[in-house]
Amino acid sequence: MKGTGVALITPFKKDLSIDFDALSNIIENCISGGVNYLVALGTTGETATLNETEKNQIYRFIVEQVNKRVPCVAGIGGNDTRTVCSTLDQFNYEGFDAILSVSPYYNKPNQEGIFLHYTEVAAHSKVPVILYNVPGRTGSNMSVATTLKLAENQNIVAIKEASGNPEQFMDIIQAKPANFYVISGDDNLTLPFVAMGMSGVISVIAQAYPQAFSNMVQLGLNGEITEAKIIHYQLYNMMKAIFMDGNPGGIKALLEIQGVCSQYVRLPLAPVKQEVYTYLHELHQQLKRN
Repeated sequence: MKGTGVALITPFKKDLSIDFDALSNIIENCISGGVNYLVALGTTGETATLNETEKNQIYRFIVEQVNKRVPCVAGIGGNDTRTVCSTLDQFNYEGFDAILSVSPYYNKPNQEGIFLHYTEVAAHSKVPVILYNVPGRTGSNMSVATTLKLAENQNIVAIKEASGNPEQFMDIIQAKPANFYVISGDDNLTLPFVAMGMSGVISVIAQAYPQAFSNMVQLGLNGEITEAKIIHYQLYNMMKAIFMDGNPGGIKALLEIQGVCSQYVRLPLAPVKQEVYTYLHELHQQLKRN
């Protein structure tokens, strides 16, 4: 789990059915652009609005399209531990190298509840588990102590840290086992976080600019910070802009501007405001000129 992972969107047609042709194009662009691995059905994939049939169709499509060219990670999480474990028991793991599992949301469990939840998830998963801490969406933060305790589990190999709290992830990096990875969940903070010891990122913007973003991350991992900073600041305004009016609305608007797919999202999400779309278009034109 080093380098650049991509949290794939789920592109939709006008009737809000899944646009598999567009998904194929996105996957190919990512792989040819040097992305290190792909994540299917995380938050960016609008998983909450997909039914089980659609989820399974997407999982299998991604695995078949990738055809083992890069590792694949399946997003499998939820706020009912029994349901998550049942899903893991029945899941077709063929083609998947790990799962990404979000910390339980809405229930707001205490730290013991989070620890016990992930202990059960790790016991039921047939592939390694990546923890996902994103307090802005879950309503609770996985503490440093809980993360380090879970890092001792043989089947838990990494955490996607999207708390945005440098002190928290530095405390984790300082005390973690050598074989446990800390992955950025924030595109615009990736380079400084990599410079402080993160192993890479699970990115949203990398599906729009896979080569540039992957190059930046690799330069950062190699310690070539001066060169990496050039790319960081070229992409910096865009990395912020795609989240101005929600995710994945922003990245879908950008991909529409690039001619990759349409920006359709399923309710309760709505497309980005026109002023945001215009701003994204302006930034993209600037990047093309540069």
